Amino acid sequence: MARVRISDVAAAAGVSVTTVSLVLNDAPSRISQETRERVRAAADAVGYAPSSLARGLRQQRTNTIGLISDQIATTPYAGRMLAGAQDVARRHGQLVFLVDTEGDADVERAAIRALAAQQVDATIYASMWHRVVRVPEGLPRDAVFLDCTPEAPGFRSVVPDDRAGGAAAARELVGAGHRRIAFVNTADTVDRPIAADLRFEGYLSVLAEAGVAADPALYAQGEVSARGGREAVSQLLDLPDEQRPTAIFCFNDRMAAGAYMAVRARGLRIPEDISIIGYDDQQLIAAEQDPPLTTVALPHYEMGRWAMEVALGIRAGETDATHQMECPVIRRDSVGPPPALVAKPSRRRTSHTERSHSATPER
Repeated sequence: MARVRISDVAAAAGVSVTTVSLVLNDAPSRISQETRERVRAAADAVGYAPSSLARGLRQQRTNTIGLISDQIATTPYAGRMLAGAQDVARRHGQLVFLVDTEGDADVERAAIRALAAQQVDATIYASMWHRVVRVPEGLPRDAVFLDCTPEAPGFRSVVPDDRAGGAAAARELVGAGHRRIAFVNTADTVDRPIAADLRFEGYLSVLAEAGVAADPALYAQGEVSARGGREAVSQLLDLPDEQRPTAIFCFNDRMAAGAYMAVRARGLRIPEDISIIGYDDQQLIAAEQDPPLTTVALPHYEMGRWAMEVALGIRAGETDATHQMECPVIRRDSVGPPPALVAKPSRRRTSHTERSHSATPER
């Protein structure tokens, strides 16, 4: 199909090409309202769509946003950040250029140069998980950091409030009546995620609020996987009965899935014998457990939306300080009261008369 040109609109409206250009670009002129309406109606009738490239050149904008990430587009865990950013961009007529670098510094440098050559209107620099990052050479000073905090000051960034999220998880367990609450953390020491320490701090703060003494015997670590969670929780279940936890807070949902395995291997039930809470609300993990896992959600979609709104200038008044976003508790079925608080059916003594009557056969 041949592209509809501005001259086609002019012919349909019975006016000059200059008049059409002035009307469709809302340029100041003495053109009557009647003529303006006729031109717009003609443009709709012939299906004219103005060139975004030409409009961008006139406005000194390209209506494109560059989004550089380590691997958010290639992982099932953080893709919601991209969805939030793209939804905002789409509503405002923006096109997102996405580059996943897989952590390769050479690819990252090439991406920054390519986006600069494309003259993108703004840049977002994203990480799959909450961490401190160096500022890449050549990154624009107005870049927005998503799910990471830049080492250098003067940039805007958004991250999850992991300390408050850890506190929310522990508060959920304390509120259910638990006092022996274990924390299963990542054992990573190289490139250790900030969230590991922040969530632990939130957990400790709630124990202190509740007057519960922190017990180092209830801290366990493992690799961030189902296997790591299973091995760490198995160690906790090896404790003597009086020291064994009645609830477990896991660093993330994958470790919580491993905790389920360890608990069931001992013939215990969730949550009747032990409660478990995870973190991240990872798709295809938390809700698919049996019973479904209570967890703390990482606000990936909301963070992606916030970053794009700041990049587009929609969020006016945002400072260069890091914005922390709430991590809400997603309640499902893996948290209940500790076994000691579960009401047990009362056993009424049977009287001698009742025993005799029940033993008498019916006639």
